[in-house]
Amino acid sequence: MDREITALKAQKKNPNRISVYLDGEYCFGLARIVAAWLKIGQILSEEDVVRLKQQDTLEVGYQRALRLLGYRPRSEAEIQRKLRDQGFEDAVIQAVLERLKQNGFLGDEKFAQDWVENRATFRPRSKRMLAMELRQKGVLDEEIQKALAETKDENTLAYQAAQQYARRLDGVDWETFRKRLGGHLARRGFSYGIIAPVLRQVWDETHSSAGNENLMENEDGILWDK
Repeated sequence: MDREITALKAQKKNPNRISVYLDGEYCFGLARIVAAWLKIGQILSEEDVVRLKQQDTLEVGYQRALRLLGYRPRSEAEIQRKLRDQGFEDAVIQAVLERLKQNGFLGDEKFAQDWVENRATFRPRSKRMLAMELRQKGVLDEEIQKALAETKDENTLAYQAAQQYARRLDGVDWETFRKRLGGHLARRGFSYGIIAPVLRQVWDETHSSAGNENLMENEDGILWDK
């Protein structure tokens, strides 16, 4: 049955949504952008109403996704999971993901690259740990390997992580320095073969030659503690 639009009112609690009245009664709400082409006196069929509600669901899902991306970059799987948790159907979610990708707001290749670059700059860790983090975000191995191939080598990442943490170790002796910095690097996913020379390098750079002589004497027989 066809019905006439008798009023279009911005909602008090959310001005970006429009309340649609048909034949004098409130019927449904729409995102302002969906309701933009409607006007009072316009006749809507039942099919029109169904289509408008579908468009509104898509728009709501799209805006929710944009809000999520506004907090921080996210992978496709993260957006998909969040929208599903909020009750959106798979067909709607897929349409939202496609629209985000078409508009340049979403893409796992760029997400993986940005993730690796950000980690390398602010919180360096091993490539193994970077790969694990990206897998947890739902990124495919192909995209992960591309991103890791473009980042710094493992030794450089370990050195940068060591430099950042070593600032907290001013004044400690070698044994404390070795255990605390070595443990930090191990927790960042670096292997002993990477960690051992980095410890020596950073110690040498931050301590006197006298301290280094004591280090050479004390190193004999020391076992590695993970």
